[in-house]
Amino acid sequence: MPALPDTPIAPLAIYVHWPFCLSKCPYCDFNSHVRDRIDETAWADALCRELTHYRGLSGPRRVTSVFFGGGTPSLMAATTTERVLTTIAQLWTVDPAVEITLEANPTSVEAQKFKDFSAAGVNRVSLGIQALQDEDLKALGREHSVSEALDAIALSQKYFTRSSFDLIYARMGQSLTAWETELKQALALVDDSNIAGHLSLYQLTIERGTSFYHAHKKGRLILPEEDVAADMYDLTQQICNAHGLPAYEVSNHARPGEESRHNLAYWTYQDYIGVGPGAHGRLTIEGEHYALTQDRSPEKWLKNVAAAGHATDQKEALSAQMKAEEMIMMGLRLNRGIALDAFENRVGQKIDKFIDSQYLERLFELDYMEKAAYQPAAQAQAHLRVTAQGMPLLNGLLGRLLA
Repeated sequence: MPALPDTPIAPLAIYVHWPFCLSKCPYCDFNSHVRDRIDETAWADALCRELTHYRGLSGPRRVTSVFFGGGTPSLMAATTTERVLTTIAQLWTVDPAVEITLEANPTSVEAQKFKDFSAAGVNRVSLGIQALQDEDLKALGREHSVSEALDAIALSQKYFTRSSFDLIYARMGQSLTAWETELKQALALVDDSNIAGHLSLYQLTIERGTSFYHAHKKGRLILPEEDVAADMYDLTQQICNAHGLPAYEVSNHARPGEESRHNLAYWTYQDYIGVGPGAHGRLTIEGEHYALTQDRSPEKWLKNVAAAGHATDQKEALSAQMKAEEMIMMGLRLNRGIALDAFENRVGQKIDKFIDSQYLERLFELDYMEKAAYQPAAQAQAHLRVTAQGMPLLNGLLGRLLA
């Protein structure tokens, strides 16, 4: 791994998309696909070629995080992961404290594979548990059992220095009491671990184009009432706070210092690149900030990378308005909110130009938003943030706040 030079290099996060799954979950609208056969050598070659293409655009950078997402990246061979990480280290300077995360499903987990991923350089795993009730796992279309989920959590603690797992609440037929019991069970697993300092807790949403969307539209899938779902959200905050895992983002909870560094790069609007089908990026190139996306189709992506060295199907220079809107929508998801100096440095103008100031004053009066000092280190910085009372209303607030 190259040593860090004396002159600071701009940080960079890297997302690697592995689009394949064993089956398509009925609630999932991610770019994931089921295939009978995958040529892993061809895929490893293509991912490394696209990384090389982006090195030419990014210039020298310091890689602070790498995230293997999907799809189900734990289905790939550990040798593919190792090749990608080796290529990244050859192309950029890798921060000594780099966070390297791999998403994994319990159905694709075994001790030897986790051991191999760890040896390849992965130091953090994110497990797609989703529920701790067998009947609910079946209803969600998951192929693992609660027993397999618990085994995967135990294995993650053996082979990685950090771990996280996901749960979905406000599921079909779920009561507030049932969610409280399940959440406390999850937190007991965290309490028993020295490394599982992070939980992602998502409310089930019905996304257009999914199997659940069609079932819900026809009245065959009934979710808890909105007020019950809101109570579940409030209860989640209370219980997680009491266990020392406060929300640092709408759906993510962590012990202090265990936040996902990669996701924080997105939410604080740092530069990142995405390789693989459908991956997105935000990258500063010769002083201009660009939005980048890749072909969504795995076959088309593979073909285009072989032909051109990359499969970028969109490269759009972002205007100040576009950057401001993205930074506001992402930053206000964070408990800390948006650093006002960082906003002005990135966008080139103060945040006041892009928001409805009269509506903002009303939100201040209602205690839904505030300006506060956030102090991660020695010097406090002014932030615009959504309060605990306002966070459940975030989507509605954003719709009116943006001028």
